[in-house]
Amino acid sequence: MKWSALLARRSFLIGVVIVGGIALAALLAGYLAPFDPVKNNYRYRLGAPNEMYWLGTDRYGRDVLSRILWGAQVSLRIGFGVALATAFAGGLIGLAAGWWRGLDGWLMRVMDGLMAFPGVLLAIALAATLGPSEVNVMIALAIAYTPRTARIVRGAVLVAAAQEYVEAARAIGAGPMRLLLRHILPAAVAPLVVQQTYVFALAILAEAVLSFVGVGPPPPTATLGAIIADGRDAIVEAPWVTMYPGMVISVLVLGLNLLGDGLRDALDPRMRQALR
Repeated sequence: MKWSALLARRSFLIGVVIVGGIALAALLAGYLAPFDPVKNNYRYRLGAPNEMYWLGTDRYGRDVLSRILWGAQVSLRIGFGVALATAFAGGLIGLAAGWWRGLDGWLMRVMDGLMAFPGVLLAIALAATLGPSEVNVMIALAIAYTPRTARIVRGAVLVAAAQEYVEAARAIGAGPMRLLLRHILPAAVAPLVVQQTYVFALAILAEAVLSFVGVGPPPPTATLGAIIADGRDAIVEAPWVTMYPGMVISVLVLGLNLLGDGLRDALDPRMRQALR
């Protein structure tokens, strides 16, 4: 697919601007954050936004803006790590299930068993078992969301394997590995890429939930979910503690969804025909 076709999608461009802007601010947190995100100022706890603390302070007197900038960095790292891990694990499982039919039955039954539990609840249980840490949150979310990716890839492989050009290549003597690498894998890449943008967004939301219930990265690590959790007991007297990180999560997830929609429209031939 040409880059011009992708850049013609308005939703993709808007998503790139939103996600890119937040990611850039998070990467430059060391330069943009006005204060240390874990530095306490007990004389100004739950302080309202002012000229010194632009977004106010939390119950420990920590600057909310600084914690959001550093917290977005951690949340984005978790989301990207989960998306990458599920792409690798789910891609391999889906490819094996779709191409080697003898493996399909038991692999998909394992995936069905994992999908029988709501993803967030399964992640909470796994994170609570593994212990609170950034890596364990990634592992828990990757296990919870791998079945989604595996099913998407499996479906793409099954569709590609039934195409006439694959049958023609097989008829002229192409071996299984040549068919797999030359014809099947390229057909599975597009849906895999699109799916991972949604997994990225789901992982950021799920991390917020895990931090809110106390099984996310341990304090004083700042994540967007941890900042919201810190402000839940003072949501009436200090709504800014939860409001601003909540807005960042909402806008970030919106940007990732727009990014995924744009990729889907550009990569899916049926969508390209419908949009003409």
